Amino acid sequence: MRNLVSGLVLSAALATSASAELLDLEKDELTFGFIKLTDMAPLAVAYEQGYFLDEGLFVTLEAQANWKVLLDGVIDGQLDGAHMLAGQPLAATIGFGTEAHIITPFSMDLNGNGITVSNEIWDKMRPHIPSMDDGRPQHPISASALKPVVEEFKDAGKPFNMGMVFPVSTHNYELRYWLAAGGLHPGYYSPENISGQIGADVLLSVTPPPQMPATLEAGTIYGYCVGEPWNQQAVFKGIGVPVITDYQLWKNNPEKVFGITNEFAEKYPNTTLALTKALIRAAIWLDENDNANRPAAVEILSRPEYVGADYDVIANSMTGFFEFEKGDKRDIPDFNVFFRYNATYPFYSDAVWYLTQMRRWGQIAEPKSDAWYDEVAKKVYRPDIYLEAARLVVDEGYASEVDFPWDSTGYKDVTPAEDIIDGIPYDGTQPNAYLESLPIGLRGEQIVVGTEIQG
Repeated sequence: MRNLVSGLVLSAALATSASAELLDLEKDELTFGFIKLTDMAPLAVAYEQGYFLDEGLFVTLEAQANWKVLLDGVIDGQLDGAHMLAGQPLAATIGFGTEAHIITPFSMDLNGNGITVSNEIWDKMRPHIPSMDDGRPQHPISASALKPVVEEFKDAGKPFNMGMVFPVSTHNYELRYWLAAGGLHPGYYSPENISGQIGADVLLSVTPPPQMPATLEAGTIYGYCVGEPWNQQAVFKGIGVPVITDYQLWKNNPEKVFGITNEFAEKYPNTTLALTKALIRAAIWLDENDNANRPAAVEILSRPEYVGADYDVIANSMTGFFEFEKGDKRDIPDFNVFFRYNATYPFYSDAVWYLTQMRRWGQIAEPKSDAWYDEVAKKVYRPDIYLEAARLVVDEGYASEVDFPWDSTGYKDVTPAEDIIDGIPYDGTQPNAYLESLPIGLRGEQIVVGTEIQG
């Protein structure tokens, strides 16, 4: 950490005397899409700080109604690229849902999500959660505290509904991971039934991020998993309680990516490098000097053209702490990470984790070999483009050599058991062994047939 922070400080100092050397751009007018979430910040910062312009790029940023509209816009060329769910390029490339070869040269952030329940559900969960000496609930909170509540609803013949933002979203997989780790089944998908609710104890459905608090307040769902600021919005409105952040669920887990079509990258290679350079510089700015620029970033994000939530709501997570119940603010300095810990490098192991979750819950219906996971990861995640852009950023004095993992294989070291809520380590080079280690979910030759698991 110390080396990286000093590297960021050094890169900030170097940047004052640096100037970008313009690439020979094949296309200089670009339109990028985003969803109104705080983790779209690298796009807003690259625009507002002039990093796109430094590269000779004239960029328009356009908020999108939902993740499907955003993906379709990139595929049909209305958008040149977009802030995407990490699962979207992978799912599109393997043909789950819309089929198209989407790649990512840039990972946008780590962490940034939370799981929130309604006040009614929180009151029912609270007796099952240990307290600290000061009376506040002990974190992290396991879904085992939710299990008796779900059983109470089941006994009363009432379905227990929760929201997530998209079938291939991190939020879907994180909510499923949390539920399964606490002994609750989140349900399977099959080619014939894409509800994701086969055999489910908790019924998950799609709700667009900005609509989460209102849907919770209306009682349509009893909880949700979403990115910021929509968990903190529930606290500010007094309608719900976040029970866990994804940093507590899985320390420094990957979140959004920047997605473009493979065709765009091949047709406009220098433009792809230029936009990646601008995004790298934006990520550095967001994290440098111990997050000194975060208040300025919050001001940018609070504008209606970006996230459009109140400054104080966005600041609650972006500036190093997170509020659970009113007044229960806890330090989580890494709740949003944009550059530290090689956050911007598109690791193959991150891609493989998403693919294992697709397989775990039946979105990938048939068993796949370890080699298949590796092949798909390398088709979608493009550290080669990233490192070429990073080399230019360093050569121009905007970053330090130590800021980038030049010699990485593309696979992170094993995520240790203590960093994950269920205590099960993750090794991206062994996807099938990893699936075997998870107590709930498909493994080996298993497939979903009707409502039954076979194999």
